[in-house]
Amino acid sequence: TIGGAAAPSPAPAAQALGGPVVPGVCLLSREAVFANAAVGKAASARLADLTRTAQADVDAQRQRLEGQAKALEGQADKPQIREQRASLAARWQELQLQAAHVGREIDATRTKALERIATEAQPVIAEAYAAKKCGLLLDRSGTLGGNFANDLTPDVVRLLDGRIQTISFERERLAKPEPAAVAPAQR
Repeated sequence: TIGGAAAPSPAPAAQALGGPVVPGVCLLSREAVFANAAVGKAASARLADLTRTAQADVDAQRQRLEGQAKALEGQADKPQIREQRASLAARWQELQLQAAHVGREIDATRTKALERIATEAQPVIAEAYAAKKCGLLLDRSGTLGGNFANDLTPDVVRLLDGRIQTISFERERLAKPEPAAVAPAQR
């Protein structure tokens, strides 16, 4: 208690609003389909592997540069040392550009994988939609409450698992940035 007053009790957990089933109105969570379907789990694992591999390469280069920087610490300010420091600074900048580029490639890979899964899921969604006699399909994430009896998500996950378990893909390769973005010391 503060100043002798009782602290307010936390709000009760949100209760399901329930209500009658609205015939023809169905719900779907695409995020839950991607997260729970076998193909989505496989794609997430593959993306994690690609990300770890890319990060390990960047980390190895960073460690080499850190070692070189440590070797230059405390050395007298001579022309040769200044040149080495400038070269090291340019390589740091290049590594930062490379890391950002790799991040864009991983993002592009994720987008392409999700698009592929969405394409695979579309006929399954249509099948579940027809089976439940839906007339309107809403995104479950935008629903604040109600009767979720017409949630197609579990059916879509089950049907999708019956059709596809995994997809194969490699890291997308994007064009490297133009050298104009490189600092003058690197030219």
